[in-house]
Amino acid sequence: MSLKVKQKIPLKIKRMGINGEGIGFYQKTLVFVPGALKGEDIYCQVTSVKRNYVEAKLLEVHKKSKFRVVPDCTIYNECGGCQIMHLHYDKQLEFKTDLLHQALKKFAPAGYENYEIRPTIGMQKPKYYRAKLQFQTRKFKGQVKAGLYAQNSHYLVELKDCLVQDKETQAIANRIAELLTYHQIPITDERKILGVRTIMVRRARKTGQVQIIIVTNRQLNLTQFVTDLVKDYPEVVTIAVNTNTAKTSEIYGDKTEIIWGQDSIGEGVLDYEFSLSPRAFYQLNPEQTEILYSEAVKALDVNENDHLIDAYCGVGTIGFAFAKKVKSLRGMDIIPEAIEDAKENAKRMGYTNTHYEVGTAEEIIPRWYKEGYRADALIVDPPRTGLDDKLLDTIVKYAPEKMVYVSCNVSTLARDLVRLVEVYDLHYIQSVDMFPHTARTEAVVKLTRRKPASK
Repeated sequence: MSLKVKQKIPLKIKRMGINGEGIGFYQKTLVFVPGALKGEDIYCQVTSVKRNYVEAKLLEVHKKSKFRVVPDCTIYNECGGCQIMHLHYDKQLEFKTDLLHQALKKFAPAGYENYEIRPTIGMQKPKYYRAKLQFQTRKFKGQVKAGLYAQNSHYLVELKDCLVQDKETQAIANRIAELLTYHQIPITDERKILGVRTIMVRRARKTGQVQIIIVTNRQLNLTQFVTDLVKDYPEVVTIAVNTNTAKTSEIYGDKTEIIWGQDSIGEGVLDYEFSLSPRAFYQLNPEQTEILYSEAVKALDVNENDHLIDAYCGVGTIGFAFAKKVKSLRGMDIIPEAIEDAKENAKRMGYTNTHYEVGTAEEIIPRWYKEGYRADALIVDPPRTGLDDKLLDTIVKYAPEKMVYVSCNVSTLARDLVRLVEVYDLHYIQSVDMFPHTARTEAVVKLTRRKPASK
């Protein structure tokens, strides 16, 4: 490869990649340029040379895309939390549909060329949509700052008015930083000082209730901090401390203790309400979650005689959309607090046809089948890593008649479909824009078990 680091080159951007970067070719070498858009002629500087490609930074745009816009965010380039805010929102939705096409082409599950990929469903007002924040903390000249690390670094970018963050959670995060400073609460840093590492603030759209987690790697006295915070923000109903002493990028440790207030907050979606404990997973964008769950209900199309398994069930949220429509609903999750929430939620809603267990789907589903349970329908909503290989083996072996895959990562979705379409027909993929201005999208996939070929 003739290209060298710091070399400046002209480039024509041919398409956009899965991380929102512009992609072009320079003398047959693939070049990735964050911030560049499809159709643009640019000037860039090589920052990294890999075996099959190079990375470069955008220096100048000679010919702009007509879909380039000026981001409203003043720290957009510095922060890196959003990747495509410089692209007109309508085109962001097209890009997210194209992400699915790119991933399918890469992994090539059988018949992918003929899959129905439906246009991405976007938001009317794609701002201030995130109902949960997880900000890192650092101390600068005696002041505690909270925000996100710049891309590929441990440089903290302070966020005080994030355009995609719910305004109330942002205001509370700002106040937390002020109170951590005022009460001189120790803050962890790279020089082995131990203290607060991360803050989490989540607000329920349905009730307005707020819960907070302070992640720390040492024991702290937070009594006065808590008193001042709840006085300023009476909507805060839960404050928890999570202890994480591991030297990894994992945000949370295993131990979470509620130090003030109630165990959970109340949230709602579609026509039902549920409780969320501090560590329980729930979608970040409540408005689009209504659409996502509606699409999942439509795609699975259950009836009153169906037995349904909700793998990766969390606190039961997506499964509850089906509870009234099926004969039985079973779920599992590896987080014990989430399963406790699921059981309590089901009990409070009066469901007697539900059953929840702590553990992995790949261990529990085969055991249920040995015990005689048979599922007619399956819904999976895995983390970004996609389905575990053992779970894929289990699904392919037992193959419930109907299945919906809710994905937050188009790459692992396309990879998993290679196995799933061995036994399932894929009807369509419907993407939902849960994360405007980022290079991520959510997708709902409708699958039904393939009928044996007639002789």
